[in-house]
Amino acid sequence: MHNRTVNGIPQLGLGTFGRTGDDGLRALLDAIEIGYRHIDTAQSYGTEENVGKAVERSGLPRDAFFITTKVADTNLARGDFLPSVEKSLETLALDRIDLLLIHWPSARDAVPFADYMEALAETRARGWAARIGVSNFPIADLKRAETAIGSGVLSTNQVELHPFLQSPRLCDYARSRGLPLTAYMPLAKGRVSDDPVLREIAARHNVTAATISLAFLMGEGHIVIPASSNAGRLRDNHAALSVTLDTDEVSALRALDRGERMIDPDKAPAWDD
Repeated sequence: MHNRTVNGIPQLGLGTFGRTGDDGLRALLDAIEIGYRHIDTAQSYGTEENVGKAVERSGLPRDAFFITTKVADTNLARGDFLPSVEKSLETLALDRIDLLLIHWPSARDAVPFADYMEALAETRARGWAARIGVSNFPIADLKRAETAIGSGVLSTNQVELHPFLQSPRLCDYARSRGLPLTAYMPLAKGRVSDDPVLREIAARHNVTAATISLAFLMGEGHIVIPASSNAGRLRDNHAALSVTLDTDEVSALRALDRGERMIDPDKAPAWDD
């Protein structure tokens, strides 16, 4: 099934954290063969080079792909931001990024917020990024972003989301602003596979629990970027595009939310949920 889009972003993407070296490149090429076209990387992952190589080696036109990368929190300072994006373009061997995100807000405002939001907007003005967005931004920072660069400018906020962390406050606010969320770690580091509710629904649809988790998140309007280097799992994840859940199943999955956050480093902002 052809990938659906949300706000111009393909709803099912591929996370590339850990896809380094030759094995990583092979996994990316497998994913492209299966049908993934939205590929998510970051300056801090060390996978930008492999993503660029995979795009080139696929033999597909550049426009077949949607490439996302993220500016590391170590590159947010005024003098570092734009040069770091130039370097990303060079490493990716691309003349533009489809979606450029701020990876984390600057902890305790070590870098003035307006400085890096204005630099982000500048990348779009220069044509380096077709769309811009943020990652790991709580509501307070989304509000500040709107003050800094205007409303309706951001294309997404990429955050940890999975059946065990559904972030209702953040979701409600983002929906009210017409801002889609992109779910990273949508399979909760594989934990969805052990959940009895997910397994039961999966058995009913003759798919995996991971497939159900992704179908659920997409049904809630989110973009998802699961990662795997296993071709079978890459296929299972991609199959989520053709799964439709009924209202009872959706209710059962919504009830799994327990605010279980897995990524919470010291530099994290104050979360809403």
